[in-house]
Parts: sequence; structure tokens; C-alpha cells
Amino acid sequence: MPDLSAFPIASRWPAKYPDRLQLYSFPTPNGVKISIALEELELPYEPHTVDIGKNESWTPEFLSLNPNGKIPAIIDPDGPGGKPLGLFESGAILLYLAEKTGRLMSQEPARRYETIQWVFFQMAAIGPMFGQVGFFHKFAGRDYEDKRPLERYRDEAQRLLGVLETRLEGRDWIMDEYGIADISMLGWVRNLVGFYGARDLVAFDDLKRVPAWLERGLARPAVQRGLDIPKRPG
Repeated sequence: MPDLSAFPIASRWPAKYPDRLQLYSFPTPNGVKISIALEELELPYEPHTVDIGKNESWTPEFLSLNPNGKIPAIIDPDGPGGKPLGLFESGAILLYLAEKTGRLMSQEPARRYETIQWVFFQMAAIGPMFGQVGFFHKFAGRDYEDKRPLERYRDEAQRLLGVLETRLEGRDWIMDEYGIADISMLGWVRNLVGFYGARDLVAFDDLKRVPAWLERGLARPAVQRGLDIPKRPG
């Protein structure tokens, strides 16, 4: 049986099944990337709810695995060389899982790098910009008298959706086959038009391909399961 005692996070969130991959997360757009990928890959894993509403990602135990204090993070008890491996950053975890299993990303070098560029596009642009729209449209920023920040991030979100609209011309998925590039973005686009309430703000329904892509993605059983893992407290 794998020994996870070297990881302080395992003392706060004990593993019932230490031979399974351990997921420390919360069902946010970043968090569900990993639960969706794990469900798609059918890898045995044990989810642990890190309640970000109670700042649990800033506890010493969580920070020991991710010093940046953000979910998600994982421990794979069967990492490279058969040794346990801890990882943070959702994009890095997606790449690790795809390479570990040989699935959800082409192994052909050129296609592999093309996939990676779209994952980085999500990490560098889609996530940060859509998150700012959420802050200024739904959360505390909506009360700011100066509306220029909201307008700036709205315009950038629309531009990024346009990039996706162009990319999806003639294809069902970001790459020719469904994979980690799609998984990285589905939760964020869903959040933008759903939880953030910005569907009309960003003129989402003026698009053709992105809404159809989102609908296809959300219809996948593994995506439906992954969007609700880990369970929210209460």
C-alpha cells in the first residue's frame, strides 16, 4: 500500500484509498478540469473537498502541496518510477494525466504541441479574462462606479470567444478529437454564460460554433459527473 505520510496535506485530508490518485479540489472552472479528465480517463481516484469559501486552500497542509494556495492539486501514488508525485496547476495536471495514460492528447509530436498551445491559451487568457468579467459583472466589482474595467474585460472576453469561434470552423472540438484542450475550457465558458450571468453581456448567442461546442461538451456523461466533483459542503 502506498505511503502518503510524506505529504502533510494527507494529514488534513486523510486518504481512505491511498493506492488511488488523490484529488484536492472544489467544483470551480479550474477544479472541474481535473475531475472531468479523471472521469473521462476512468482512473481510480479519491476526491477531497477543499472548501475555498473557508480559505482551506490557505492552510499550512494545503500550502505544503501548492504554495500558491489555489485548487486543484493532486498526489499520484503511482507517479514516475512508481514513486508518489504531487502536482499543482490545472494545466500541468491535465498534461500529466494525458501523458500518463496516452489519452486525450495526440502522441504525434506536432499535434501534441498544438494541443499544448490551446491549453496554454486557456490558462493565460480564457481563465484570467473570464474571471475578471465575473468579478466586475457579478461580484464586488459590479458596484464600482467606474465601468471601464468591466467594459475592458467584456470586450476581451468577446474577442477570446471569437478566437474559439474561428478555431471551431469545420471541427467539433478544439483539436480534431475531443481532449484536454476542450476540457480546459468547457467549465470556463459554462461559468461565463451561466454562473457569472454574462451571456447577454458578451453576446454569446450571436455565436454559432461555440454554443454548439459547449452543448456537445456538457452532454458528455463524464463531463456531467465531473462538474459536481468534489461535492460542495452542505
